[in-house]
This record gives sequence, C-alpha cells and structure tokens, in this order.
Amino acid sequence: MKLDYKKTMYIGLAFLLISLFWITYDLVITKILIDKFGLNQTWSGIVMALDNVLALFLLPFFGGLSDKSKSKFGKRTPFIILGTVLAAIAVFGLAIVDSRQSQSIQENTSILEEYALYQAERDILYDGIKTGDTLRIEDQLRKQNLSIEAYDLAYVEWKVQFDQIISRWITVQNPTIYAQAVAHRDSGRWSVLRFTNWELSVYEPMVELSTQSLNQGYLSQRAYLFWVDEIYHQVHDAKLSADAWQLTQSNPNTFIVFVGVLFLALISMSLFRSPAVALMPDVIVKPLRSKGNAVINLMGTIGGMIAILILTILGLDNESFVDYSVAFLLNGIMMILLLAFFLWKVKELQWTKEREIADKEYENVVEASNETLDLSKQKLDKAKQNSLFLILLSVFLWFIGYNAITTKLSDYAPKVLGLGFSMPLLIASGTALISFIPIGILATKIGRRKSILMGIVLVVISFGSVYFLNETVGWFMYVIFAFTGVGWAAINVNSYPMVVELTKGSDVGKYTGYYYAFSMSAQIITPIFSGMLMDEWGRKLLFPYGAFFVGLAFISMFFVKHGDAEVIKKGSILEQFDVEMD
Repeated sequence: MKLDYKKTMYIGLAFLLISLFWITYDLVITKILIDKFGLNQTWSGIVMALDNVLALFLLPFFGGLSDKSKSKFGKRTPFIILGTVLAAIAVFGLAIVDSRQSQSIQENTSILEEYALYQAERDILYDGIKTGDTLRIEDQLRKQNLSIEAYDLAYVEWKVQFDQIISRWITVQNPTIYAQAVAHRDSGRWSVLRFTNWELSVYEPMVELSTQSLNQGYLSQRAYLFWVDEIYHQVHDAKLSADAWQLTQSNPNTFIVFVGVLFLALISMSLFRSPAVALMPDVIVKPLRSKGNAVINLMGTIGGMIAILILTILGLDNESFVDYSVAFLLNGIMMILLLAFFLWKVKELQWTKEREIADKEYENVVEASNETLDLSKQKLDKAKQNSLFLILLSVFLWFIGYNAITTKLSDYAPKVLGLGFSMPLLIASGTALISFIPIGILATKIGRRKSILMGIVLVVISFGSVYFLNETVGWFMYVIFAFTGVGWAAINVNSYPMVVELTKGSDVGKYTGYYYAFSMSAQIITPIFSGMLMDEWGRKLLFPYGAFFVGLAFISMFFVKHGDAEVIKKGSILEQFDVEMD
C-alpha cells in the first residue's frame, strides 16, 4: 500500500486554513484587546480562553453531528463549507470593527501623541546606554583580572559615565519632553485634566526615579536597565491602557460588537474543526493513517507560518496602535480561496468509497485488529494507569506554561524587548519543522520519555533565559526561540504516541479525548491565571511563569514508567512528522 500524498495534501488544506486563522487570532486579538480597548492582562486572558471553553463542548458535538449527517457532498464537507464561510465573514467583520476602533483612536489624538512621546523617551534612554558604552565597560571589568586599585579606578570612571547618562536625561531631555507636553496643553490638543494626569502619573515618577537612581548610586548597568524595563515601561503602558479603556467606556458599542463578532468566529471555527479532523481517516485506509496524519500536520504548520509571514510583511508585529484590518481581510480572503481549492480537489464521497474497497481488500488485517481490540477491552493495570495519569498531568503542565507564552508574546515582545513578535514565532515554527525527523529518529533510539525530558529541559532553559533580556540584547530572542522550537517539537512529537501506546487494547478514542481535555483545560486556565499575575507583578513575569510550569512537567514525566514503544519500528521519513494537532 502507498499513500496518495497529493490527495492527502488536498485534505490538509482544511487544516492549513484552520491554522491560518488560529495563529492570527492568538497573535492579533491579544494586542487589540490590551492596546486598543484597554483591557488588562487578566480580562484579555479571559477573552482569549473563550475558544478553548467552547471547544470542550462544541468539538464533540459537531463531530458527532457530522458522523450522523448525510449529504451529496459527504459527511464532513458540508460542515467545512459552512464553518469556513461563516468564519471568513466573521473575520471580515473583525476587520471592520478593528478599523472603526483605530479611527476612534486617531480622532482621540492624545493616545497617539502619548504613544509617540513614549517611543521618543524610550529611544533617548537606550541611546544613553549605547552612548555610555556601559555594556562593554561592565564586561571589561568582569573579564579582566584587575588589581583592587585598578578595578576601583575603572569602576569610578564607569560610574561617571553612568551618572552622565542619567544627568543628561534630567537636565536636557527631561525639560524638552516637558515642554512638548506643555505645548500640547496650550494648543488645546490636551485638556488641562489630561496634562495634569500625565504630569502626575508619568512625568513626576520618571523625574523622581531618575534622581533617586543618580543620588543613591545605582551604579550597575543592570540596575539602570531594571529602572527602564520594569518601572518606566510599566508606568507608560499602564497610562496608555487606562486611556484606551476610558475610550472604550465612553463608546462601549464598538467593544460589544467586537466581542460579538469574535464569538461568531469562534463558534464557526468550532463547527468544522472536528469534521476536518475526521475527514482524513474517512478517506485513508487504516494502515496508512499515520503517514496521512503526518501530511495533515505539516499542512497545518505551513498555515501557521503563512499567518506569521503576513503580519511580518505588513509590519504589524512591533507597534501598538496599528490598523489590523488588512491582515484580517487577507486572512478571510485566503480562507475562502483555500476552501474553493479544497472543494475543487477533494471528492469526499468518491474517496470514502475507495477507502471502503481498500478496507475490504485488507479485511483480514482489519478483522485481526478488531479481534485484538475486542479480546482486550479491559482496564489498564495499576502501573499503566499511574503512567497514563502522569503523562496527562505533564500535558496539562507544559500547556499551562507554553500556551501562556504564545498567547501573551505579541504583547510582551514589542513592549519589553522592542521586537516584533512574529519573527521569534516564525523561527520556532521553522526549527520545529526541521526537527521532527531527527527527533523521531532519536525517540526510536533512546525512547519517547527521555526525548520528552530533553525537550522539557531545553524549553525551560529557553524560557528562563528570556527574563534576562532587554532591548539592548533583545535580538538574542531569535536564538532562544530557535531552541524553543526544537524543545517543543521533542515534547509534542512524543507525548500523544505515549498515550496511544498505553491504551492498546482499550478505547483509544476515549483516551484521546482525555489528552485533549487536559491540554484544552490548561489553555483555558493559563491565559487568565498568567494575566492575573502579570497585572500584579508586571510583564517580566511571563517567561519565568512559563519556565516554572514546563519545569513541573519534568517532575511528573520523570516518574512515568510506561508508554515507550516496545519495538523500534522503521518507516518512511515522513512518518516522523506524525503529531496530533492541538
């Protein structure tokens, strides 16, 4: 038997458009909620968790409904058509509502002016760091084996440069910025109340902190960066978010419509996700479904990378108050075009009949398989039950950590590191894609459990190291996310097969449901929980949070005793890509 790769790729078009939507949703909706509507991290997390809440109820419902349906187009295709069309309409609606909110922000010029002022101040602060050469000086002091006297002399020289940076801000840039704000007030662009709020909540804290930093001798470059990253950014971000929320309160209709359209989009995507998953086994004979699933998931990965590229090309990944309507429109148009191509190429009824004929040709194999299942429908022994629970607990924990990062990265990267959020994700997707093959080979040599543990260590180190990055070394995020992609691939490639391995002779579908229940439950909880902590402690908590929960998964996975394949199987290279979609 040979898999018809072309046919399978046509089926995978449904997964491609699904990933196209979800990646755009995760990256853009978070920024719109926080930046344009002024929601805090907690409430934006609640909205972002809606899709997984709906998925828990709607995926099995629509999947079961498609099982019972009868149509001249097949069982699954009508759901894919209806769901995609409705979702595309909703995406077009999101473009309209987002454009309207962008227009409201343009009309409320104070928000854009403060944002421009914020960008200018940030450039001044980091230019000061570069001018002072503090990074190089600190490195020299650390690396050179100087005498105490020589060290003290060099340190004093470096302190003078640091003081000059702060002093320049206080004596030169500070009056200039204040004069600009006064000009906004005097010209009528800012109201007196607006100016007073800015003076009290932004300007005076900056002056106080700068003076304190200078007088109390925060001598290290790290302390200076802490002031910039932890305090200065948070003051400005909080003020901008408060202004956006005030705008939302003054005209809540736009926000209400946005959430309503978003809800329609989530319902529409839930409508055809399960039927799209079920289509592949409907038309591909059982012995070839592993390869078929590999092709399907590759198509999904490509869809996600296309979504990231669109945001990158449009330059929408490193600004806060941009109009995303073009990205939404392109997303919706591509969904319709992919659906049209899918309908042109996919012949569900014909291919289902061909699969039924193929099943009959291999009836002995199928009957033997069914017989084995029937004879062994019994509970797992206690040791295997414990391993299954520990694997599912691990799935829950690493999704708690990883999904928090993917949900909040579009807010974190621009505001903390001064980076676009799309390139790190694109790099992670690319390295994951090329890692599937060697990871699959590695798993056959050392086992799935050890491969997962290695992946967890890599992800924890990667996430933990992001905490120490700032705008001066933000580019290192690209290197870190390259390793993150490899680590996550090692986890994702091997986790679901371990569940399947444990449930041989049981109801595999039921345990697959457990797998998704644990992963989705994590993705419901983590946007809200991480948002609450970030509201309390700041954005810098995001990556330690992710590293902590992924690290906890190492503990639970370490005690797993069962789930590795008993026999090393040799297959085609493409089979190494056999990963279930999440």
